Amino acid sequence: MVEAITGGLLILSFAVFIYYAMKGGNLTVGFFIMAVLWVVIGRIPLPVAIDKVFTQPVLDYGKTAATIIFGSWFGRVLVETGIASSITRRTEVVGKKSPVLATILIALVTFLIFSGAYGVGSAIAVGVILFPIMFSMGVPRRLAVSVFTLSIGAAMYINNVLFVQFQVFFKGVEWGNEYLKFGIPAAIIQMTVVIIFILINSKKIRNGKPELVAETEETDTKEVSPITYVLPIVPVTLSILLKWNSIPALILATLLAMLMTGQMKTYVRFVKVMNDTVKQAVSDIAGLLIMLFVLTMFQQAAVLSMSGFTGFFKAIIPTNHLVLILIMMVIAPLSYFRGPLMLYGAGAATASIFVATGLFPPYFLYGLLVVPTMMAVSADITQSWNLWSVEYAKLDTKTFLKTGLPWAWLATALNLLLVFYMYH
Repeated sequence: MVEAITGGLLILSFAVFIYYAMKGGNLTVGFFIMAVLWVVIGRIPLPVAIDKVFTQPVLDYGKTAATIIFGSWFGRVLVETGIASSITRRTEVVGKKSPVLATILIALVTFLIFSGAYGVGSAIAVGVILFPIMFSMGVPRRLAVSVFTLSIGAAMYINNVLFVQFQVFFKGVEWGNEYLKFGIPAAIIQMTVVIIFILINSKKIRNGKPELVAETEETDTKEVSPITYVLPIVPVTLSILLKWNSIPALILATLLAMLMTGQMKTYVRFVKVMNDTVKQAVSDIAGLLIMLFVLTMFQQAAVLSMSGFTGFFKAIIPTNHLVLILIMMVIAPLSYFRGPLMLYGAGAATASIFVATGLFPPYFLYGLLVVPTMMAVSADITQSWNLWSVEYAKLDTKTFLKTGLPWAWLATALNLLLVFYMYH
């Protein structure tokens, strides 16, 4: 009887949390309340809760937090040194002759930059340059926004900063060749979908009405050497070829960016640029870090409180990998609006349930749950840089979702099949 009441309360609180997350509730507050609630509902002893829920998970997350900080710093340096803006400006010449080709190049440039850069601050800094270019070529606003957000989403498959945030859900999953043998093809698949999206809409792009957008101070660009254009992919290249840990790879790439753009000509200039970019980078992710620390508390509370119910979940969750993949392909849009398949929303509890069963290999489970989350990262209005893009382009939410969702869903379905091929 007690177990039935406990299970019912866990399910009820989970349902309430899904509603809260999908309505746009603050996730830091939501995760903390859920952690406390599940400690109480799960009858976890106070000493155990203090140590195993509210202390150790946060301390263990320190390595991941460091990677996020250095990744955000690298992204901010790419922006502030002018490398990101210089890369994007190169497409303007092509745009005057062939707007469709230029749009494809813009998608590839966005992918290149965000394979290393991360965060809404970097997205805004790049977007205020790219959107005026696309608008001036006649690319319809609804297409321009989806090209931008879907390309960022594709890059996130090989962006180490996002990887380590998802990694916390799945013990045993590490950054390296075992992941990248999936991550790189997944990124290529989504970028291929983006290019097909552009080609299918090529007539609308060619016949689009060019719009002149007034430039702002944010769009000022610095002249940098084309050699620096390879820097966004340096961290992932070092990880693949030399098996470097992400932190030294990010530090080296950051220092190279400052060196190759003349920011190290004097000690005073170097220190100023370093201090300014670090300060901005940490500010960009401060809220994210607190949310992730609290998320680790909730995860551990979920694991401990549901330990007595693993048999129940084992009985109802399909164990056939292909069946599970096919189901996930159909229900993938449940990641939208922070729903039960979005790891930065109600999906955190879903992941905890799957992990607690012990039924699936870690890399398969990672792909199964991260790919639908990537769909939301690419084309859901609740993702910060997507929301900014829609507001900047003065696009209504319904149009954004109708334009991007089918293509994000297609990329998600293909990448779920890739998960099955790689890890079943």
